[in-house]
Amino acid sequence: MKNSALKGALGALAVVGVALVAKKVAQRKKFMKGIFEEYGIKEKSPFGLADKIREMNDEQYHELRGRFKKEFTSRCCRKDDACKA
Repeated sequence: MKNSALKGALGALAVVGVALVAKKVAQRKKFMKGIFEEYGIKEKSPFGLADKIREMNDEQYHELRGRFKKEFTSRCCRKDDACKA
């Protein structure tokens, strides 16, 4: 009986983990879709984004780069945190 309870708890934990990952993927997909729509990129691929970046001036590029950095940075450990692995 102990093993079945443990398996059930681990199964529930796995379902929660999968749900969190799915939520994060959906958020990032929504962010990328917004970038493609905002900059008028027809080809929804990394190549279309790269072509648009080549056409940008420095100011637009740095703005886009900052938005990507803000969205895709790891929130696990930062240099100013006490977490030092």
